[in-house]
Amino acid sequence: MLTVDQNDRLSLVGPGTPCGELMRRYWHPIAAVSQMKDRATMPVKLLGEELVLFKDRSGTFGLVDNRCPHRRMGMVYAIPQEHGIRCAYHGWVFDETGRCTEQPYEETENPNSRFKEKVSIPSYPVQQLAGLVFAYMGPAPAPLLPNWDVFSIDGVIRDIGYTELPCNWLQCQENSLDPVHSEWLHGEWGNYVAEMRGEGDMIRPRYENERIGFDLFEYGIIKRRLVKGGSYEDPEWAQGHPIVFPYFLRQGGSGVHRDSWKKGLARNVGPSFQIRVPLDDTHTGHWWVMCHPQQDGESEQNPEDIPFFQPPLVELDASGRPRWEVLDSNSAQDVAAWITQGDVADRTKESLGRSDKGIIMFRRMIDEQIR
Repeated sequence: MLTVDQNDRLSLVGPGTPCGELMRRYWHPIAAVSQMKDRATMPVKLLGEELVLFKDRSGTFGLVDNRCPHRRMGMVYAIPQEHGIRCAYHGWVFDETGRCTEQPYEETENPNSRFKEKVSIPSYPVQQLAGLVFAYMGPAPAPLLPNWDVFSIDGVIRDIGYTELPCNWLQCQENSLDPVHSEWLHGEWGNYVAEMRGEGDMIRPRYENERIGFDLFEYGIIKRRLVKGGSYEDPEWAQGHPIVFPYFLRQGGSGVHRDSWKKGLARNVGPSFQIRVPLDDTHTGHWWVMCHPQQDGESEQNPEDIPFFQPPLVELDASGRPRWEVLDSNSAQDVAAWITQGDVADRTKESLGRSDKGIIMFRRMIDEQIR
């Protein structure tokens, strides 16, 4: 178990917190490009800060504070310009760097005014990659945007999913360091979910864990799992699942993708990411980025046209019963485990065992990187 101070150190992400300062050294996905196809602004929460993502009429993206530095009106109502956005209240214009480029009345009253040079709106750099908009909130110089295979591989069709979860990011990511839960949460309980849904034909074997393993590698930890009757040559052991620090789970393989909440999807699946972005201390933006081999007649996707979906949030119904209809996937079952741990899991009351060695390793890695 952890002390209260240790738990806060590893989980809280606001400005000035140890983990928050660490997280500001990484690029974070904040939106799908397709979400901005028919809009100019979108409110964004990231690492405890309230921001506005905008796209001006030239197609340039920017990320700024959610309130104008003049009289504090919300910038979500700003008007897109050819370069930058204009506050709806008094017409001040700001570009993607936060620089004030126009102050209509001030410049009319005094054509030689240099007031705008003294005003700026807090802003952060953004970049596009694989249909996502990423933001960087840390000190300059910004690191390179990591071009992982899921983002860069050719010959695939991508789709992107997103949901906002009412819990801290760490309990989501720790799930990736826990191979044993797959036997019970997705096996035993998954079969119970199928039973409660009246889908007896969906009952599947529960694969017992015979051994689990974890290896450090250059970008994080590789999780391995050997099931009873399996072989060390099986992909779940031989290849494993890379946990890319700080909050990516890289998955891959072929076969029918059983883990999507998009009904009717049944096609081969290539490499994919689950990404658990800390929005604030008690909310996580969960992204799915999935690659599918191109089929005949399919061409390269325009970033604005990459399909975007939002799964229903797992929650109890009005009578306090589980909503079995939305618990029919591994992802939904994971979410049920995460959010029922509370807003921020109280790790002062947990009892870790031998099966939790990966979680202990990951916590030590976070603390090491903070230091």
